[in-house]
Amino acid sequence: MNSNLKKELSITACKVRMGIIEGTHNAKSGHPGGSLSAADILTYLYFAEMNVDPQNPAKPDRDRFVLSKGHIAPALYATLAHKGFFPVEELKSLRKIGSRLQGHPDMKKIPGVDMSSGSLGQGISAACGMAKAAKLTGADYRVYAVLGDGEIQEGQVWEAAMFASHYNLDNLCILVDNNGLQIDGSIEDVMSPYPIDEKFKAFGFHVINIDGHDFDQIESAYNEARTVKGKPTAIIAKTVKGKGVSFMENKASWHGTAPNDEQYEVAMNELQEQLAGLTK
Repeated sequence: MNSNLKKELSITACKVRMGIIEGTHNAKSGHPGGSLSAADILTYLYFAEMNVDPQNPAKPDRDRFVLSKGHIAPALYATLAHKGFFPVEELKSLRKIGSRLQGHPDMKKIPGVDMSSGSLGQGISAACGMAKAAKLTGADYRVYAVLGDGEIQEGQVWEAAMFASHYNLDNLCILVDNNGLQIDGSIEDVMSPYPIDEKFKAFGFHVINIDGHDFDQIESAYNEARTVKGKPTAIIAKTVKGKGVSFMENKASWHGTAPNDEQYEVAMNELQEQLAGLTK
């Protein structure tokens, strides 16, 4: 990857993480852990991969994105805001009465959101429908979805996977945010989905394993996915829950807990230091 692009993406991802902390702190609720683990992935998608236009969010030829793990809405909102779909200042309104930034994404209210999501397992099904629609109409847009590794314990995910393979949806690229933790603890202890890569291979997917915080690997995976013909692609991204905030990293307790005032200050100071280091 071009070094200038990598630097720009790293700076943006850091700002997205700051937006996640800002939103969840102001809301006094939300899901920071999984939002932070997916920040690099969403940053790459919106700032390097997908064909989207903040000035024309509903343009017919845009690429589609579905946040199947809809509870990490703070990450999606922060990404959309920094991309220019709505003001960054609005992130402070997360989960407030009257705010369009609800606890889960709402396609009827938020520009840039292609599918309302939050009920785990349903997002990938919607993404499959979008990809199939493109095939039926001859459209050339691509469809992207991000799933949680705890989410793939849902049976509906595998029904959708079977559908995607059966209809040769090579315009569909899903990514599993494999941070290893869900609300009740380790995914391995709760209901192990491992080996995730082999399961998707068995369902007919082209599978790529990456470090979900390495922009070179993220770029390589999405570039590879574009070359795959006749089958959908699944990227299994190994990530760190709470990435970027030291006291949140690899802690299941931060799945759905918002930072208090003191924790907010510590987290934002850490991220400000990271940002200063990146902008030197």
